[in-house]
Amino acid sequence: MAMKKTDLEKNKALKLTHSMKQTRSERFGKGATEVPLDRREQRKLDQAKGLVPFACKLDGELVSVLKERAAAHPEGMTGLLDELLRQGLAAGDGKA
Repeated sequence: MAMKKTDLEKNKALKLTHSMKQTRSERFGKGATEVPLDRREQRKLDQAKGLVPFACKLDGELVSVLKERAAAHPEGMTGLLDELLRQGLAAGDGKA
């Protein structure tokens, strides 16, 4: 069954109002809603910084302590681990 012209116009209006609600204006609230990067873009940024993925298995209690500390660290988990590993390696070099 074909739709009436008025029904078609109502649907167009609904689509238009929905699209207007979904769009973000460039003028208002710049930077207020930053869209997180997708994995590919994040990987490219990490490679540009010289970061390499490194996986290992750790004790559950240690991981929970690291997560607590990483929440307060400005660079998150990556920055915290980098800082702790550098400190540990520097302390290990001094003992030898």
